[in-house]
Amino acid sequence: MDRFPRSVALVAAGLVVAFALTACGSDDPAGDKAPDTASSSGQPSSPGAGGEEGGSGGADAAALEGTWTGTADGGPVTLSVASGKVALSAGRHICQGEVKDMGGVMIALKCLDGNTDRTMGSVESNDGEKLVISWEAGAEDTLSRADLSELPTDLPDMPAP
Repeated sequence: MDRFPRSVALVAAGLVVAFALTACGSDDPAGDKAPDTASSSGQPSSPGAGGEEGGSGGADAAALEGTWTGTADGGPVTLSVASGKVALSAGRHICQGEVKDMGGVMIALKCLDGNTDRTMGSVESNDGEKLVISWEAGAEDTLSRADLSELPTDLPDMPAP
């Protein structure tokens, strides 16, 4: 019974990653700019990379690369970061945005349904395995790095538009 929520979270992670990597852009002209803090190689950093505190420098932003999962309000939360671009799935909300350096590592998102629970978040800590984000609206997410080797590979194809 414990495996079902984990499986759902991993499937959601896979869908969020696919969504993040295939997103074509946004209506926001500023969203088309590359963030200053993204890793130029686009490669995820090793789990030990990045500091304990998420308050400064590009190394901490690069340490966000990858997929993170957890739960909030009884539902799965999945955050995926690739080349400074971010996709988040929390409950029924799908959000996308980017990592920003604003005196500390921040995550700026815009949710497709207009939800504002997770639009600006501050990375409180990241030890490579556990990530804590405080959102301006009051929520705090504690996420764990996802093991992408456990994602299902037999997902159905997306329907043609």
